[in-house]
Amino acid sequence: MTTFISEHSTRQRNSAGLPTTVLDVVIPVHNEQESLAACVETVHGYLQEHFPYAFRITVADNASTDATLAVGRRLEQELVGVRAFHLDQKGRGRALRASWSMSDALVLAYMDVDLSTDLDALAPLVASLMSGHSDLAIGSRLAHGAHVVRGFRRDVISRGYNRLLRVSLRAGFTDAQCGFKAIRADVARELLPLVQDDSWFFDTELLVLAERAGLRIHEVPVDWYDDPDSRVDVVSTAIDDLRGVRRMRRGRAADDTRLAGIKARMGRGRVSLPGLDEPLPQAG
Repeated sequence: MTTFISEHSTRQRNSAGLPTTVLDVVIPVHNEQESLAACVETVHGYLQEHFPYAFRITVADNASTDATLAVGRRLEQELVGVRAFHLDQKGRGRALRASWSMSDALVLAYMDVDLSTDLDALAPLVASLMSGHSDLAIGSRLAHGAHVVRGFRRDVISRGYNRLLRVSLRAGFTDAQCGFKAIRADVARELLPLVQDDSWFFDTELLVLAERAGLRIHEVPVDWYDDPDSRVDVVSTAIDDLRGVRRMRRGRAADDTRLAGIKARMGRGRVSLPGLDEPLPQAG
């Protein structure tokens, strides 16, 4: 199994004297009372074994009407480093925005509750950010070396969508929709106020804005297995995505103006990672 960056003996502390959280993994959920516990327990066990620094798992319950929040609260009590909170409105983007905005971690990540992506991809995803090499990191089902098992229809739609992004928005990344991403916290603070979408297009918009700001996006080929019980409405999601693409095409000039400051401060070539110049805090 993969192990993260080598351990250090010195603990880093924040201004309050508490150990700094290096990684915050957000799991956005809506009516997932049946699958949430298994997901969080699996991720928690994996991080305890393979991630030597302080971490947190955040369950972001967005507008669930079943017992999802109750399950999250129970996990919060049972597992060290787990927290759960509730949002009254739906939207994966809304859940990520809220979670990342309130987090004190140096690296912010998220993954889907179905754990379709093999967790061994988490090491290279996060390591590229912890080292300061990149600003964002994404799992890619279309990058060379990825292993994907999914139905023909979803595969065609995914490839078509990502090709559309390359043609219409000049995207340089290969897979906008894989639910397995991470971002440096300082980069998130800059980009999140500029992202308008609160639903499934959130990922795409974040990545396109990052590219336009000259930020580095690291792609990790993943092993990915389609969840036959996926609740994503492919048609409605595709329509929303197309609307988002059209909006971003029309707003290119305005986006470039808003991104100018970020590009000047954090653009390609300036990849130091504030807060990680000192040895990282170990877990437990």
